[in-house]
Amino acid sequence: MTNLPTEPSTTDKIFIVLSHASYFYLPFIFPLIVYLVKKEESPVVAEAAREALNFHISWLAYLIVCCLLLLILIGLPLMIALGFFGLILSIVAIIKGIEGKSYRYPAIFRLI
Repeated sequence: MTNLPTEPSTTDKIFIVLSHASYFYLPFIFPLIVYLVKKEESPVVAEAAREALNFHISWLAYLIVCCLLLLILIGLPLMIALGFFGLILSIVAIIKGIEGKSYRYPAIFRLI
């Protein structure tokens, strides 16, 4: 968790918060659209959208593993823990976005 190079504008903060809050709606689509639209205009927003998108991709990969582990009865508790973990991390990222700070999700694949 580092401070962003410049203080983001109010509009940038809105896009940052919405990118992280997309865990609750349009998990892949919204951060991808924000990243593609804002990457030239606002590197701060693009960084947050990219981080949120990587989080959603990683979360999906972990969910697929949990589905496979349902066969040996450990998948359901892991799915519940994964959902709770995702909820908490998204809320922390939203709070950091409101404060104007960047947030790096732990335990994710940074593919984009």
